[in-house]
Amino acid sequence: MERKIQKQVTGYRTQDGAGVSLVRVLGGRTVLDFDPILMLDSFDSINPDEYTAGFPLHPHRGIETISYIYKGKMMHKDSLGNEDTISDGEIQWMTAGSGIMHEERLPASDRMLGVQLWLNLPGKDKMVPPAYKSIKNNEIEEIPLENGKLRLLAGKYKEKEGYLSKYLPLDYYDIHLDANSSTIIETEAERSIMLFTLSGNAIVGGDLVNEKTAVKLTKGTSVKISSTNEKAQVLFVSSLELDEPVVWGGPIVMNTKEQLNQAFADLDNGTFLQEKMTYNK
Repeated sequence: MERKIQKQVTGYRTQDGAGVSLVRVLGGRTVLDFDPILMLDSFDSINPDEYTAGFPLHPHRGIETISYIYKGKMMHKDSLGNEDTISDGEIQWMTAGSGIMHEERLPASDRMLGVQLWLNLPGKDKMVPPAYKSIKNNEIEEIPLENGKLRLLAGKYKEKEGYLSKYLPLDYYDIHLDANSSTIIETEAERSIMLFTLSGNAIVGGDLVNEKTAVKLTKGTSVKISSTNEKAQVLFVSSLELDEPVVWGGPIVMNTKEQLNQAFADLDNGTFLQEKMTYNK
């Protein structure tokens, strides 16, 4: 059975961090529809003044942040002592778990193009130890399609396997289609699937989807993605719905108000970081 579009959300321009201009697509108002994806921010700029202010040191708990920089660079530093930079085509995957502090800097480049997803953690895993992983280009397989290519950012595609998510199954593809072409992706029927048009418009299940738009798909065993008369770059994200309560406060996402209040109390009294941490300014 072919999947169709169940919900369509086009992003809006806003600012976050120290003044980074971005397109916010998913957030608090879309949690139920796009479960387990909490947030999706898209970066697309050729003006470094719009993004080089970056995201100063801030906390997270209860989620994973997954940043895909297709063009440009992102520099990461956290309270575990990790310092790392990803560039064109690479991923930063951070498990906030019980609590982490991090900062992200976006150096000037010819073009900054990419997205950051917030993936919810199941209630049983909200307080797992924090961790950081970068997925570099030599770990990302590019799979030829008849009229384009598929970059296997994480998970599985047919017999191919990339980085495997530890807490929720996640298949994450970057699909590139030539103009006036299409591809069919086979899907597991029970999966929750979101598509995002990073660059160019696309046709999904027969309906037009404009650039910088996220769509949640109906249940089914396949989805047909087509380009228009221009090339299209579409991100495919497949996981499992958690169907759990979401209580969200800024950079912290828990299951109950009591858990959220405890997180902010931990920040206030200096017990937020529960692992042995180091942070050099």
